[in-house]
Amino acid sequence: MRQLLSIILSVIGGGFLTMASAATLPLIQNVNAYESMSLNGEWNYIVDVQEEGYYDYRMNPTRWGFFQNAKPHKPEDLIEYDFDKSPTMKIPGDWNTQDERLFFYEGTVWFKKSFQATPMKDIRTLLYFGAVNYDCHVYVNGKKAGHHIGGFTPFNFDVTALLKEGENVVIVKVDNKRHAEDVPTQIFDWWNYGGITRDVRLVKVKPVYLEDYNLQLTKADAKAKQREISFSARLNKAEAGHKVVVFIPELKLEQQLTTDTEGKVSGTLKVNAKKLALWSPASPKLYRVDISLNNSTISDEIGFRTIETRDKQILLNGQPIFLKGISIHNEKPNGGGRANSAEDARTLLGWAKELGCNFVRLAHYPHHEEMVREAERMGILVWSEIPVYWTIAWKNPKTYENAQSQLRDMISRDHNRANVIIWSIANETPHSPERDTFLGNLAQYARSLDNTRLISMAMEVTGASNYVNRLNDNMNQYVDVISFNQYIGWYRDVNDAPKMRWEIPYNKPVIVSEFGGGAKYGFHGEKNQRWTEEFQENLYIENCAMLDKIEGLAGTTPWILKDFRSPRRLLTDVQDYYNRKGLFSDKGEKKKAFYVLKKWYETK
Repeated sequence: MRQLLSIILSVIGGGFLTMASAATLPLIQNVNAYESMSLNGEWNYIVDVQEEGYYDYRMNPTRWGFFQNAKPHKPEDLIEYDFDKSPTMKIPGDWNTQDERLFFYEGTVWFKKSFQATPMKDIRTLLYFGAVNYDCHVYVNGKKAGHHIGGFTPFNFDVTALLKEGENVVIVKVDNKRHAEDVPTQIFDWWNYGGITRDVRLVKVKPVYLEDYNLQLTKADAKAKQREISFSARLNKAEAGHKVVVFIPELKLEQQLTTDTEGKVSGTLKVNAKKLALWSPASPKLYRVDISLNNSTISDEIGFRTIETRDKQILLNGQPIFLKGISIHNEKPNGGGRANSAEDARTLLGWAKELGCNFVRLAHYPHHEEMVREAERMGILVWSEIPVYWTIAWKNPKTYENAQSQLRDMISRDHNRANVIIWSIANETPHSPERDTFLGNLAQYARSLDNTRLISMAMEVTGASNYVNRLNDNMNQYVDVISFNQYIGWYRDVNDAPKMRWEIPYNKPVIVSEFGGGAKYGFHGEKNQRWTEEFQENLYIENCAMLDKIEGLAGTTPWILKDFRSPRRLLTDVQDYYNRKGLFSDKGEKKKAFYVLKKWYETK
């Protein structure tokens, strides 16, 4: 009772108001272009198994939660938590690999960070999170900043009105419990790393700023003497009369536009075709682009290329390309833990380049932004995906809304990246009319946001009969590229591979989006002995020979670059909670199958 009276007095005095005072905003594009302050580093944390800090004992949200960062005002006051006496954890990071008590933990953890701020006139402040897994509530100085669901996409809140001069406090409630109606759903084959897993920063913007912009090379005849770059932009406010200037110094291209009543502009930049160097894996050219709004300028590095299909071919800049790919999980290269740095990206992508890849499938969710940008700099094409994985709650409107939001934010963040050529909307989903409606709507939504890239999804082969595999999926009408997973040699005898015949009755390019099998690094034996490197090596030999016979094969992304953690992989002394299908071990050691795939890609 004494604690209750003390807190009531504080509320009356204005110290712990919890009403929502911040604004949830559309995602700001190219956050790196703006002045910002990093909140990365050590954060205090409290493990809250029964969510004592959010609910009362009857499971109703409480006004007296941990978000208040309450302190005793009198010696007799009862406050049963103290962030300042709690341990610290590095952010960005996952809690599973930073606290051994939390290795298998799924539930709520509270995080707290103090920082200094000086509110400025005519400057707004956005609180930006690269990703938080999975359900998070954010508070600044005891007041609600916002709520976000989804573990792999960025989000931001306007916290200008919540900041004060001097010391400020941000508190985040993170809950990574799995639910059947979530995206991904309750069961998935990767580790459910909980926490604030990507960068956190305070971003300074003007009251009116560029919320989004888009530059794309329009398709044209390869012999055209002049090329066109389409440009569009949107302000954070629907206001007319603002001047927007786009300038590409190296090409000496400049155009000034004025926003309409919706706060939007659009135009076309024309350039001599001979002067424009197109982005490609062989020559990943990026141009500096300056975009000015009311004399305030931000910059980006953007490449220009076209991607399209013609019958069973994928055309990059009008020329057929074979996508020599590999699938990658967003896990650190040496051991487990969520990858979140440019260094992690360079290591993983460096291994892919060593394998001979010009393409990566970033599975099964959007990876951190530096992964995409480093791939772009290195000349690696990207398949980007949302975690609509296995058995989603197809009939649940909130599940669809969640998936659509993740798709929107993935596209919003990366739609200016030249290397992203495929938006993927699903992986291995069971067929049903409800699933077809759900995914069909997602495909159409993706096209409404970005019609310059290809749409695909990893399908399942369901028409297998003896040695004939027939792909039959109603989603064929919505995708540009037919992609499917197959595991002959792992879930079916590898001796069947030479006998297999593939029937793909669609006049579209084909990507085999998964194939492979497991091996424990350093475990050797006969090629028919499961888990040996020789078994995996032979599986790849037989699969590569089989895939060469598929008509219209335009690329592959075998499963997977490196071993990754998964709670579904239980075999002691072999798996030990790792999926062992990697061509590299969890410590970065090459297995024998690496050299088989590398040699095969040298022939492509």
